[in-house]
Amino acid sequence: MEFLSEYGLFLAKAVTIVAAVLIIVGGIIALIARSSGQSEAQGRLDIRHLNENYDGMALALKSAILPKKALKQFQKEHKVHEKQREKTERRRMFVLNFHGDIRAAAVTSLREEVTAVLTAAQPEDEVLVRLESAGGLVHGYGLAAAQLLRIRDRRIKLTVAVDKVAASGGYMMACVADRIIAAPFAILGSIGVIAQLPNFNRLLKKHDVDFEQFMAGEH
Repeated sequence: MEFLSEYGLFLAKAVTIVAAVLIIVGGIIALIARSSGQSEAQGRLDIRHLNENYDGMALALKSAILPKKALKQFQKEHKVHEKQREKTERRRMFVLNFHGDIRAAAVTSLREEVTAVLTAAQPEDEVLVRLESAGGLVHGYGLAAAQLLRIRDRRIKLTVAVDKVAASGGYMMACVADRIIAAPFAILGSIGVIAQLPNFNRLLKKHDVDFEQFMAGEH
């Protein structure tokens, strides 16, 4: 009996220690998950230099097709051109992407991107928005259009490019721009609101159902 009593006491202590360790580990995991969730909620801004991207593509292609002598000459001229380009001040173009769903959920990212651009853009620069949306909820796309209007308010040239479709709310966003560039077969236009609702008036009258409205307070 004494052995069982001591064993039970030992087992209780062991369970208590294990439970305490699990609680501490669980708390740490919860804190990590919470901080990770906050980081994801804040989002991340990815910035790419498109000129360097296209220059790299051209260099890779020429490296594959040019003879060695011609390639060396091209690389030499390319370096000289790059040095001259770095010395001269040029207009910059900031390229943003907007792929809209029915709720215009991408407006959250668009707002942060526009804010980032406005911290660095100068009046001589330009913003190009690659837009694709068939429209959706008016309040969502109204907010998205308002984000583009922030660029116009800063006297920065705004261009919207449409490859496929910018209809309804998407077209409303495009109309904010100074200029719209569209592919030959892109779909543009059609700003409007349509809704279908059943009318229960005659049904309620037929079954002698009264509709009453109650309000609390003056307003």
